[in-house]
Amino acid sequence: MINESSNIFAVILDKVRAVSTALATEGVIPNGLDQSRIVVEPTREVAHGDMASNAAMVLAKDAGKSPRDLADAIAGKLSADALVAKAEVAGPGFINLTLKNDAWTSELKALLAAGTDYGRSTLGREEPVNVEYVSANPTGPMHVGHCRGAAFGDALANLLKFTGYKVTREYYINDAGAQIDALARSGFLRYREALGEDIGPIPEGLYPGEYVKQVGQELKDDYSDTLLKKPESEWKPIVRERAINIMMADIRNDLWSLGVVPDEFFSEASLTEEGDQVAAAIDFLRQGGHVYEGRLPPPKGAPVDDYEDREQTLFRATAFGDDVDRPLKKSDGSYTYFASDIAYHKSKLDRGFNTMIDVWGADHGGYVKRMQAAVKALSGGKANLDVKIVQLVKLLRAGEPVKMSKRAGEFVTARDVVEEVGSGAMRFMMLYRSNDAVLDFDFVKVKEQSRDNPVFYVQYGHARGWSVFRNAKTALPDLPEDAVERCRFLAKAPLNRLVDAGEVALMRQLALYPRLVESAALAHEPHRISFYLYELASEFHAHWNRGKEAPHLRFIIENDPQISLARLALVQGVVTVLASGLGVLGVEAPKEMR
Repeated sequence: MINESSNIFAVILDKVRAVSTALATEGVIPNGLDQSRIVVEPTREVAHGDMASNAAMVLAKDAGKSPRDLADAIAGKLSADALVAKAEVAGPGFINLTLKNDAWTSELKALLAAGTDYGRSTLGREEPVNVEYVSANPTGPMHVGHCRGAAFGDALANLLKFTGYKVTREYYINDAGAQIDALARSGFLRYREALGEDIGPIPEGLYPGEYVKQVGQELKDDYSDTLLKKPESEWKPIVRERAINIMMADIRNDLWSLGVVPDEFFSEASLTEEGDQVAAAIDFLRQGGHVYEGRLPPPKGAPVDDYEDREQTLFRATAFGDDVDRPLKKSDGSYTYFASDIAYHKSKLDRGFNTMIDVWGADHGGYVKRMQAAVKALSGGKANLDVKIVQLVKLLRAGEPVKMSKRAGEFVTARDVVEEVGSGAMRFMMLYRSNDAVLDFDFVKVKEQSRDNPVFYVQYGHARGWSVFRNAKTALPDLPEDAVERCRFLAKAPLNRLVDAGEVALMRQLALYPRLVESAALAHEPHRISFYLYELASEFHAHWNRGKEAPHLRFIIENDPQISLARLALVQGVVTVLASGLGVLGVEAPKEMR
């Protein structure tokens, strides 16, 4: 778990548990009560204290005590603790704690000692985790929806790595099936066009984007007109491979521009080309009694003439929480997409991943239960698949919908977005909302230099902190310019001088970071980091503005170098945490705003 010296909430939780153990030793409550459900959390309002515990609420029944009486006993002992200023019982038995200022200054000192490692933990204990995200079909450029999945998946991978998991970032190349056949035919059509043929309008079902022209041109350059003389069975594999290679090179470049570099690219086609892994996965499930030959009832609400009543190979998905058993083969004997996905996830298990996170688009919501059922069956219930659905992105410009990309022909590309606003701004804004909520992305607002633009406000907070250090050099010439050295230097400052309400509020906000990082990692919700950073930046900007109106609160007091050092230590804490959080999100932390 997180080192006690870097998480004040873990420190207080241990104290609450120690008090419970002491009460058991004294005979007030029985020995051996389960303390695993005891938590210490921030209070919703500062007026109710700094943190609250449910200890009495979760222990009372087994202890044979009323929650209020037990809370009084626990609060009484906590009141005597060196870090606790006040312990009060509220409501049915919650314990609200107000900490002494020493608790916050000690945590700030720990932050400065840890530097950029503040908030980092061994929570994951090097557990292997596979995070599969983006996985755009190689049939065209990445669109803006892929941007959101890329930002989310990459930030989640960063977050898990920061908290001690051994993370593999994976991209699943959907290079098999009908959509790839359509891409090959589209490429062949553009090849004929490159040879001078008038191909007319692009037929329905093929890809009309301008990007397919590159496939045709390269085929013409390398094969002249020789492919025209071959039957489809011979030219299709050639065109298919060339088209996929061109599309994947394009996608890799787009990913790189977003700061996304997958560790693995896994080919769907390899599941059948390198030994029939799909058949092997089906046989594996059949041996476990999870596959059978049978008939399915007609889909509810579907017309009878659309339903084919036939015996088919089925996965017993209902045994693992799904609504209906699922077909593994089509009527022509080929595998369903689901069968291929089963084989793919079995490969993850075979590679040692018992924890898998798949990041899918909004149109895949109905697919979640069956895939989770398959993973349970494949692993005997030992593995866990968490599917994070990334909702749609609505692109706006000053409130008006953005027109489609000319290059893609059907959508706005990821490259369009990055070229206009930059990858950092794009990533932050894609994460400034929960992944399961629709996101409005307004190009005008993302480029605004105002509080209404969260990415600007957070980055400005970091740059503002660095401006404080540059200005401080006149009064404090010994202040190191290097951030690591400055952290060590300022850790020796007299932090007990930080007593103003605004200073204490900033220290309290900084102390939330390690707990916030851990909870975000456990929930697989990186957007919590962006929310927190905005709140921290807001606190910092507000305190800065107070110094304008009240000169005695400014960071540099020329005739009092000790208070100046203490306040610079606080600024360093803010800068360090903002840089850390932005790093987890994959967003740059500028020292100056230009």
